[in-house]
Amino acid sequence: MEREDALLCIQYDEEYPVGFAQCQLRYDYVEGCKSSPVGYLEGIFIREEFRRKGYARDLLKQCEKWASEKGCSEFASDCEWDNTSSMRFHLAEGFEEAGRILCFAKKI
Repeated sequence: MEREDALLCIQYDEEYPVGFAQCQLRYDYVEGCKSSPVGYLEGIFIREEFRRKGYARDLLKQCEKWASEKGCSEFASDCEWDNTSSMRFHLAEGFEEAGRILCFAKKI
């Protein structure tokens, strides 16, 4: 599914859906990037029993291609500090750590 500023990709193993990736264009500041817009991987997931088969890499490549076609020269992402499998995936796919932040929220 594609919108003007976002893309949702679904990965199949034969006819069975095993994962997805969602990316979009970000026009605000993106940590570690110097251009705008930036393609941004908002989420990626592969069912555990289908991991390590290259599906996540394929989804990422689709997102990067889409962002490039939209005029982006940079692509970014994030993950939570304790998500070591996501960190390893990002680093293996050529991402470089751009910084670390703590996010805060409160009810008002």
